[in-house]
This record gives sequence, structure tokens and C-alpha cells, in this order.
Amino acid sequence: MSTYESLKGLKVKYLSADTSGDRVQQGELFYNSSDFNLKSHIAVGAWSSGGNLIVATGGIAGCGTQTAALGFGGYVGPGTPGIVATTLEYNGNGWAGGGNQGSAKNYQGAAGSQTAALAFGGSKTIPTGPSGSTEDTEEYNGSTWAEQNNLNEAKMGPGGLGTQTAAVSFGGGLQPGVTNTNTTEHYDGTSWTDVSGTLTSARRYLKGCGIQTAGLTAGGDGTSSNHYDGSSWTAGGNLNTSRPNVGALYGSQTHAIMGGGASGGTPVSGKSEEYDGTTWTEVADMAVGRYGQGSSNGSSADAGLGFGGYRAGSNGYTSSTEEWNNSLSTITGAAWASGGNTSHRTVGRLNFGTQTAAFAGGGVYVPNPGYTDESKTEEYNGSSWTAGTDMPADKGRGTGHGTLTAGLVCGGTAGSTNTNTSFEYDGTNWTAGGNMNVARRYMGGFGIQTAAVICGGFPSPTNNGTETEEYNGSAWTAVTATPTKSSTFQASGGTLTAGIYFGGEGDPGAKTTESFEYDGTNWTAGGDLNEATTRNSGGGTLQTATMAVGGLTTSAGPGSAVTQLYDGTSWRTSASMAVARSQIGAFTGTTSSGLINNGINASDAAIVTTEEFTGETTAVNSAKTIDFD
Repeated sequence: MSTYESLKGLKVKYLSADTSGDRVQQGELFYNSSDFNLKSHIAVGAWSSGGNLIVATGGIAGCGTQTAALGFGGYVGPGTPGIVATTLEYNGNGWAGGGNQGSAKNYQGAAGSQTAALAFGGSKTIPTGPSGSTEDTEEYNGSTWAEQNNLNEAKMGPGGLGTQTAAVSFGGGLQPGVTNTNTTEHYDGTSWTDVSGTLTSARRYLKGCGIQTAGLTAGGDGTSSNHYDGSSWTAGGNLNTSRPNVGALYGSQTHAIMGGGASGGTPVSGKSEEYDGTTWTEVADMAVGRYGQGSSNGSSADAGLGFGGYRAGSNGYTSSTEEWNNSLSTITGAAWASGGNTSHRTVGRLNFGTQTAAFAGGGVYVPNPGYTDESKTEEYNGSSWTAGTDMPADKGRGTGHGTLTAGLVCGGTAGSTNTNTSFEYDGTNWTAGGNMNVARRYMGGFGIQTAAVICGGFPSPTNNGTETEEYNGSAWTAVTATPTKSSTFQASGGTLTAGIYFGGEGDPGAKTTESFEYDGTNWTAGGDLNEATTRNSGGGTLQTATMAVGGLTTSAGPGSAVTQLYDGTSWRTSASMAVARSQIGAFTGTTSSGLINNGINASDAAIVTTEEFTGETTAVNSAKTIDFD
């Protein structure tokens, strides 16, 4: 007679709780002596939010895995720039820019990995027909794209699967007119070859997964799915929901996930299905229903990625990224949530503290019309703002440092005049601190009340500066200047011996992607932001865990909602703010728990809203009781 241990290689543990401190294993049985139940740890499949795309994009192609994905091309219209050649790389947390493709295309076929990708076909015109279909083929090596031998037919919306040196292209739309095809081509790393195998029906807007000798495609023609064996296609199990425009697809021929897609140009509400090689079964829906999205078609069915695409409504393009995980843990993606509103409209506030004990003071009050620096302050308890003690003088567009009970504000403006004053706060009262050596506004700053740094800014009405100063709790001292001139940002984080500033203006009106790190003595170049940005904000208590938020960017001139996190080397996107904005007071708190408030929205209006940020969390699912009834 077989035992559980001989069948599973696991003993039935006798525990006083649902875990013993050992690694939790899928399917293991154990007896909980506290609640007298036989239990098991069972994996659960669910979507969670990942880092958003830098720009909302439809018709984007994708390949790779959940922790090393690639997204490229697509359509960010309407209007300029329309179809793009942009490439983005995902590391499991967020997106960063890669090398651009040789030409802009949308609805391309894709295969391979993040460091060995293949792009083929697509359209160089608007996404409503294949009149601009192309036979272009490009290979990506992890940093740059190179043109390769073309497809044998120009196709938009072809399916793709396999690797860079053993890929399959199938289906797609041919020119002229709207003519779908069921043909198949193989790529060997050098050239494409027509093969005899054909899909069970002609179709376009396809996705594929698996390998060249064991592939899968689904949708594109009602509910059908097709299996590929390296030479011929055969019918697989039918989807439960028709998806002529397919969703994110990844996994293998015998275990795959399809998420999203559309029928008749209408998203299917994020409906997702899991395939076992024979039957499709509905599973948890995506949060954002969309089609024309990219996917990590090299992922396993237990850990996939869907990103971008088109959704219903006036905001037709989405930057949303969602991760599918079938695991013993529940992953809650990073997110912004609405907090309590401030009392009135201000920009360029001086902020410090934590998410549940924050200070926001001064700034430029915008009663509409007019701009006036002010001395009023407010304090946040994690849900609402209340009036605090006024600062000794009006002050806006300076910096804030420290905690609610040991804070520092310095520099900025009083009316139209730059100031060099500093004020210290103990949670109730203000006292004068030491004066800065250079009066300035729109500078960066990081550190605490007794060990702070300020850098850059506008020392004069028209010139950016490089001046850097350190504060020891009583006096400011000039130290090593920044490598370049910078201003028009409240974007910096870290400590006196490990700080960073980023973005702003190198010259008046010129946005920059640059960041620079400070070690207490010298400045060195850090990783570049993903877009040139000015009037941006950000912060954090660590140089290696700093957040950049909002600002005026190339793609969002009126104001951006993009959030980026810095890991000490590079910037990656995270969840976007609900409201695009610029001229925000500095981000307060940490990259796991922080907030921003006020600023100017995309309509150029000062606002009173607060948003709270919570970083991604992972929690082990509760064990399931085995019921013998």
C-alpha cells in the first residue's frame, strides 16, 4: 500500500500553526494541532499590478519572461508621435528604456527573450488596416536592434513564438486591402522560409507561445485555438470567450494563460482563461480589460505579464501592466490611493516627514488668479490635514528635511525674492536656523534637520546654479559643487553621505534625464531617468530606494502621472499616480510608504489632492482545510 510520503516525497507534518518556518511547499499536507484540522497549502492564480509603461501604448509587441520582458513599437496616438520605435525592458518590477527599433511599427510579431529578441512584420500606418504592412525583421541583443532578412510576405498583426534562432510567424494581414492569411514561416537566425503548415483559418492580430516544434495560438478567429508541431497546425480546445483580437498569451502548448483581448473592438472585460492542452477554463480576470496589448510570450503559465493596449472609453490607450502569478502567495502590486485634501491650492510646498506624520508648509498659494508665497503649514496624520503653526516668514519653492518633530525648511522665495533663511521645527514651534551662503529657489535637498544637503537651484532670477551646501544643525557650509547646472525641481533623496538629485533643467527651459549621487564629499553620475523631466518631484530616505514623480516630460508636457523608482543603478517605472501633476512638493516618506500633495494638474490648475503610495507586498496564502465530509 502506497503512503503519502512515497507518493509525494513529503511527510504529513504535525504543526501547532499553519507554517513551521520551513519553506512552504505546494500541495503539502500537515495537521494543525491548534485547530485540529488536516490542511494543505494550495497555489492560487491571480493578476496583480506591475510597473506601468512610461507612455500608454496600444498595438505593442512583447516577448521574454515576467522578470525579463521586452515591449516594443506600438501606437501612442492620436497625433504625434503616433506609431513609435520605442523599446522598453521590464525587470519584474518596472519598465526602463532600451534601444529604439530601426523603424516605427505597431502590431508586430515577436519571439525570443529580452536579450535575444526577434521582431517581424507589423504596420507602419494607423492601426485600422494592413495597408501599411511590412516584411521588416529586426533582432535585439539587449541594447540595440539590427535589420535582418525580411519575411517572405509583408504582414501586420502576425502571431509569433519560439526563439530568436528558431521562430515561427503565422497568420497576419496582407496588403493591399484587408486580406488575412493562414500561412506560416520559420526563422533560423538568418532567414525566413515558407513552410507548408497553415492555420485552420486565416486571421490576424494573433499571439503565440511555446517553441517551434510545440507551439500554441488562440483566438483571432472566434474561440478557436491551434497546436503546432513544427510542420502542421491542428485544432485545439475552444476558448470560452471569443477573442478575434487576442489578449496576452504565454506558457506552453500544454499549459497556457490567455488574458484580455476583444470581440468586435470591445475589450472582453479582462476575461482570462487557463489551458491544460485540451480544455480552456476561466480564471481570475485582469483588472483592466484591454486588447492590442503585449505579453511575455516566453513566460511559464505560472508567471506571466500583460501590458499596454487599448481599452474602452475616452482614454483609449493604457499604460497598465499586470502580472499573473499562480503561487502560494498573494502579491499586491504597488499603488497610489487618494488621501485627504489640503486646505487650499498651493504649488512648490516644502515637505518632510512620513506618510502618517507629514508636514507641508509654505509654497505658492494660488487663489485664482494670482500667486502669493505663504507661511501657513499643515500636518497629516495618515488620513487628514490639520492646520499647523505658521512659519516665521513666507516661504515657497524651497526644500524640507527631517521628521514632523525635527524638521528643517530652507531657501525658496518670499514674494519675488530668493531667500537664504532656514527655520527649524520641533512639532510645535519654529526657531531660526543658520542662513545659507547662497539665496536660491527651485533647488534639490535631502537629509535630516541636523545633517542636510541642498544643491543647484536658481541663485539669481535667470541663472541655474551648481552651489552645494551642507547643514550641521546650526550652520551651512559650502562643499563640492554639482557637476552640472540644475534647477526647477524638488527631486532628491537620501542622506548627507548617500544622496541623489535628478531631473530638472540643465539650462532654463531645457529638460534633463540626468541624476547625480553624493557620497558626502563628491558627486558622480547616476542612472538616467526614462524621460527628460522638469518641475518634477521625488524623494525618499535612501539613495538606493528613491522615487521620482510627475513633472513636465517630453510625452506629457502639461504634466505627468509617471512614477519611477531608483535601485542605486537604474530607474524603473512603478504604479502611476491617479492625477498627472507637476510642481509638487517633495515626495514624503519611503518607497514602501509615502505621499505627495498639491501641485499643478494637466489643465494647468493648482490642486488640493493628496495621494498615498504603498509599495508591492507579498503574503503567504492561508492554508486550506481538508474537508472529508
